[in-house]
Amino acid sequence: MIRTPLRPLAHILKARATGQNPDAIERENIRLRGEANRDRERARAETRLLLMAGLFLLAFMTVGLRMGAMAAAPVEEPQLAESEAAILAQRADIVDRRGRVLATNLVTHALYAQPPIMVDPVGTAEKLVSIFPDLDRERLVRDFTGARKFVWLKKRISPEQMQAVHDIGDPGLLFGPREMRLYPNGALASHILGGARYGAEGVSSAEIIGVAGIEKFSDDWLRDPANEGAPLQLSIDLTLQSVVEEVLAGGMKLMNAKGAAAILMEVETGEVLAMASLPDFDPNDRPHALTEGDASDSPLFNRAVQGVYELGSTFKIFAVAQAMELGLVNPSTMVDSRSPMRYGKHRIRDFHNYGKELSVTDVIVKSSNVGTARIVQMIGAERQKEFLDRLGFLQTTPVEVVEAGTGRPLLPPKWTEISSMTIGYGHGLSASPMHLAAAYATIANGGKRVTPTILHAESHPEGEQVMSEAVARRSLAMMRAVVTRGTASFGEVAGYQVAGKTGSADKAKPTGGYYDDKVMATFASVFPVTDPKYVLVLTLDEPSENSGKEPRRTAGWTAVPVAAEVIRRVAPLMGLRPTEGPDELEGITLVRN
Repeated sequence: MIRTPLRPLAHILKARATGQNPDAIERENIRLRGEANRDRERARAETRLLLMAGLFLLAFMTVGLRMGAMAAAPVEEPQLAESEAAILAQRADIVDRRGRVLATNLVTHALYAQPPIMVDPVGTAEKLVSIFPDLDRERLVRDFTGARKFVWLKKRISPEQMQAVHDIGDPGLLFGPREMRLYPNGALASHILGGARYGAEGVSSAEIIGVAGIEKFSDDWLRDPANEGAPLQLSIDLTLQSVVEEVLAGGMKLMNAKGAAAILMEVETGEVLAMASLPDFDPNDRPHALTEGDASDSPLFNRAVQGVYELGSTFKIFAVAQAMELGLVNPSTMVDSRSPMRYGKHRIRDFHNYGKELSVTDVIVKSSNVGTARIVQMIGAERQKEFLDRLGFLQTTPVEVVEAGTGRPLLPPKWTEISSMTIGYGHGLSASPMHLAAAYATIANGGKRVTPTILHAESHPEGEQVMSEAVARRSLAMMRAVVTRGTASFGEVAGYQVAGKTGSADKAKPTGGYYDDKVMATFASVFPVTDPKYVLVLTLDEPSENSGKEPRRTAGWTAVPVAAEVIRRVAPLMGLRPTEGPDELEGITLVRN
């Protein structure tokens, strides 16, 4: 840049020649130079301000565009970067057929410690023991003062316990968020639900996995995020389940039984409305499994599906139904009933001597072993085995609890003729009460095979036709006669036309043979018989009715009155209206003698 001199020589000489002051020339040049400098600085400042404004405008536009893009983007769950593997903690609820909660999740916390950052390890250990008496003080002191850097203290704690730990104030005590499985109804339906526990665990979450019952059977479904939180709906009705368990518990106590089981099932669909096994347990505090002794002594044992028993005379109706289906007999056919019946070295006897002959109907009504054995002889072992297989007695039931897979029927090593005769009246083949309920539902369903389920659905596949509808109706008429004038007279419930069959089987010893004074008493029933809707199977383990001079253990004295009380209580709850007048089944009028 060329600077103009403040005192140019030519101007100075001219000013002196004309008598002017040369200093005025210098002052003027200084003024002009200052004005020029100010103009340059102003221009430079304006440029800088414009540049800053442009930068700020660009920044605000960028932020605005980014915020708009984020607002328009789909919502996503925030992801937390962690060193541990992701743990799926969410688990779907389980509800009954009316949507009432049977199992759900509750937000809680776990408690853990980081000893390196603890202020007072010994004092903290003592305070923790006062809050959690089950903790070991000496072990806590060793863990807190040793080389450990992480110690799990409690997998879940209550809000009150959490506050008490907060009050300790030690920075080394920390909390991890948790979801615990909660069963709000306690022991109700415990064998159906089973229970759950923690699987993989981290500081910030823990997975919940099923350990028994429907919780384990449907574990993958309950943990599948694709279900979007939809609950698993069971066929169980919470109200009916409560009534059945209440009456069954009272009957078990009244009849001095060791255990009991009951199944209430819809005939048409096979949906189980209630399934109880006693003794039971609280899945919120699931007990440990037995490591020795008889598994059935544990409250975890599900007698309804795991317990396989000889079900006694409840099997006789199957032999009679098959014989009628084959055209070998009809309800009035006379059968040789002379007792004892000899077959080689074997003797088959009746509880009472019923004379030379009984009609097929009276074979069922009076529960004749001899008469049933004669009928089975007409059928033959192979045909009997095939028929029982079609009824579902030769395989496990498909009920959706994991324990059902262990309830495999016990079959004879060889299905001989003598085996078929004893199986005909309920000895020599052991099955679960669920097997029996499904088979009786098949008869009540017009002979169409019924598959039991504890899942509620809008529709169910139709089963095969095991027997004709006419044979099924005649079988129901015979079972109705068992209640009106036979061994199940205590099973009559006014207005509800109960049909059924009793079974009192000597209980098998674990070492072989049978007990002389222990039985499995069973009553399998259908109601109302004029329009079969429901099946109820009730079993008592080692019952004894002691109101008389001698103990009475047969089903007619033990299981039947308990089942009648169940029907009396649940029938109105299911919308069944009591009726009056005689029963009419396929042109046959059944009246009480």
